[in-house]
Amino acid sequence: MTEIINLRQARKARNRQEKEKQAEANRALFGRTKGQKAKDKAEADKLNRHLDGHKLTTLSRPDKAPEDGSEAAT
Repeated sequence: MTEIINLRQARKARNRQEKEKQAEANRALFGRTKGQKAKDKAEADKLNRHLDGHKLTTLSRPDKAPEDGSEAAT
């Protein structure tokens, strides 16, 4: 004879199993430890400092008058 099962319980068990598989996949894709996050942030900060250190500063041209007119013309 076949075993009688409760369909509601079987459906819920199947849904729990599918959700657990999805959660495991998400942990593999998105889960990072605190140390990994800190390392990535430190690397990004270092890169930004490196780029900022190589920026060229814009020099103001003395032959042009300021646009806002705050400086008196000589």
